[in-house]
Amino acid sequence: MRLSRYFLPVLKEDPKEAQIVSHRLMLRAGMVKQQAAGIYSWLPLGFKVLKRIEDIVHQEQQRAGHIPLLMPTLQSADLWRESGRYEAYGEEMLRITDRHKRDLLYGPTNEEMITDIFRSGVTSYRDLPMTLYHIQWKFRDEVRPRFGVMRGREFLMKDGYNFDLTREDALHAYNRHLVSYLRTYERMGLQAIPMRADSGPIGGEDTHEFLVLAETGESEVFYDSAITDLTFGDREIDYDDVEQCQAVMNEFTSRYARTDETHDEAVFAEIPEDRRRSARGIEVGQIFYFGTKYSEPMGATVVGPDGKKVPVHMGSHGIGVSRLVGAIIEASHDDKGIIWPEGVTPFHVGIVNLKQGDGSTDSSCEAIYAELKARGMDPLYDDRDERAGAKFATMDLIGLPWRITVGPRGLANNKVELTSRRTGESEEMSPKEAIARLEKIYRPVRDAGLDTGAGVAR
Repeated sequence: MRLSRYFLPVLKEDPKEAQIVSHRLMLRAGMVKQQAAGIYSWLPLGFKVLKRIEDIVHQEQQRAGHIPLLMPTLQSADLWRESGRYEAYGEEMLRITDRHKRDLLYGPTNEEMITDIFRSGVTSYRDLPMTLYHIQWKFRDEVRPRFGVMRGREFLMKDGYNFDLTREDALHAYNRHLVSYLRTYERMGLQAIPMRADSGPIGGEDTHEFLVLAETGESEVFYDSAITDLTFGDREIDYDDVEQCQAVMNEFTSRYARTDETHDEAVFAEIPEDRRRSARGIEVGQIFYFGTKYSEPMGATVVGPDGKKVPVHMGSHGIGVSRLVGAIIEASHDDKGIIWPEGVTPFHVGIVNLKQGDGSTDSSCEAIYAELKARGMDPLYDDRDERAGAKFATMDLIGLPWRITVGPRGLANNKVELTSRRTGESEEMSPKEAIARLEKIYRPVRDAGLDTGAGVAR
């Protein structure tokens, strides 16, 4: 993409309505535009990041053996009356009546609908275990939407639902999701800590939230600092291996880490004092096991090995896809702008032409751009007739991890400058060496998305 042909409405001044870093930088970088309270249009740059995150979520869900589908945004109120949640959910649910006076709702979550889908198509325990998921827009009518996409009313979310014959099978699905979520967040450059949490209106016996530590987090959290030393890394996991998944669950949840709703001061006091921490956290996902809470009232049963009908055990598992965009910015920025991790960056590298119109720099930039594209990378070429300072400021603001700077003086010695956005360090090298370095940097990012089984659903 050439910046002269791209739609990137950056702002020079901080928007007055933005209260936190991610909201301010998303507006300034031309990623979103507010259309109503808590409702945003995703402009090209923001949409690219959103799709990068969505792709990673799809890849890791399918790597774990989960099956994608797509459910509608509008749901029948009758399904929610079956489960008993229609009246109980509260005013966050947007209730709608169509022209035929039928009660509908704009879905805040999908437990009832997925249960209806399951009960219409599965009757035998031989079809279990099964996990279905989708990525879809949701709506919750927040009283005070604020903080941009971090607490909007309309948001993009991955929600998955497991169906199992027994509690033990369902708890393995719970562990399997925890493992897949650890992989998902680390691929995005985040450390998301699983913390014991409250189930809220979803219900259930077991639940963990995944929280990213940040000063602007809405949740107060308490944890053993030893948990921040844990990383999942590139280890390979057999998702069908009960013991292996349980071992990862034990590793990442045996140390104290809780949200304020489940915090236990007496248990917390047993941790060595130098490791006790309290902080703020941004919730980016949650997993639940709720047994037969929905399957019993809605008649989601299967015929078991003994020939008798039994309600299936269920759980639900969510990732805030659009919220993650804000969370990543909150965790990765400086006073110049965003710093995207390589896994989710909208463009892999920015090319800055210091003397637009000069034959030598123009042809060199064009050649670098073409070679990067040929090697499967996605560069953004700033070919505008602007001063160098303005081009650097734009690149810093939008946060591309790497920048190649091309100017007449360097080209006289066959040199360009490769700069890391995170460290600010620059190194002179030939264009060929710069391209090879970037290809090496992004190879692990590319390889992490391969061999996921069914591929990416779009």
